[in-house]
Amino acid sequence: MTAIQQAYDVYEDRCPTRLVLDRLADKWALLILDRLEGGPVRFNHIRRDIKGISQKVLSQTLRKLERDGLISRTIFPTVPVTVEYALMPLGSTLTDTVSALAHWAEKNMDAIVAAQRAYDQTHAA
Repeated sequence: MTAIQQAYDVYEDRCPTRLVLDRLADKWALLILDRLEGGPVRFNHIRRDIKGISQKVLSQTLRKLERDGLISRTIFPTVPVTVEYALMPLGSTLTDTVSALAHWAEKNMDAIVAAQRAYDQTHAA
């Protein structure tokens, strides 16, 4: 059976790529993908590493990333049960991009804050 290649256009409002971009533009998804770059990580370790993420949001985001084929979930029959997450090959294709974006913010935060202050001073009511 031959797969039919479909043309996608991110500028079209009904293009399914918009859903993927929406997922990848989420700060939690970016941080999770960046965290998994070093290898498999347990759920609670991810939660401890990513400050401010709730258990509910972490679970929801992991599930969405798993559904998209970006990460895998492995359950180990221990007491209590251990769950580990890892990048899938498709998710690994994003590591350079995700890391660059996440760490770009760190490197450029001072310039962004300065630009925001300048803007706010110029546009003060």
